Amino acid sequence: MADSKATLELLAKAPLFGGLPLAALEATLRAAHHRRVQRQEFFFHQDEPATTFYVLLDGRARLTQLTPEGHQVIIRVVGPGDGIGIIVALSNVPYPLSAEAITDCLALAWDSQAVIQLMEQYPRLALNGMRLVAHRFHELQNSYRELATERVERRVARALLRLARQTGKRTEQGVLLDLPLSRQDLGEMTGTTLYTVSRILSAWEQAGLIEAGRERVTIRNPHGLVVIAEDLPENN
Repeated sequence: MADSKATLELLAKAPLFGGLPLAALEATLRAAHHRRVQRQEFFFHQDEPATTFYVLLDGRARLTQLTPEGHQVIIRVVGPGDGIGIIVALSNVPYPLSAEAITDCLALAWDSQAVIQLMEQYPRLALNGMRLVAHRFHELQNSYRELATERVERRVARALLRLARQTGKRTEQGVLLDLPLSRQDLGEMTGTTLYTVSRILSAWEQAGLIEAGRERVTIRNPHGLVVIAEDLPENN
């Protein structure tokens, strides 16, 4: 595989492969193949049989879930080094989420049989996989708790701060969220409407907290968003 040294370094930093010796990482890489997914195409859809696990090498994707009420919720945005579809480690289960490319993506892919064989060969990989599955379900629970209990301004602030940690780039204007992000996306991420998100972002822009362009958001005052996200007194 092209640039295998850089790919091995990326795998070594990924949560699923943490603590694996070099020989195990090399065996894992040999068992993979590349897959390219164009922007707005899907790696997989919710409720399809879970057949393939991916690690992103380049690009960004979003994990979404359709609720029983028919609302789409963005659960997480993933980037290079992140795994998608670890549920394949469990037998005969469907994908609980859909994975859509936000930008053109390049990923390593392992079919479910390869994942199971690697986990049997390297128990540390199996342990990491179970922890990752548990972490993903914990994220789902937290997302639904926030939707059910927190006011919408807190949810939007938390979503922007999460994206800043995942994709933020320092610029002269502040922290740029380095991915296409529409108001509709933020609405789906926070369980609210396009109108409500637009109203909140406009108010925050006037207050100097953010700068919002077309599918671009720059956080100009991160502490101000933290105050809203954590419901802190404004004089803190």
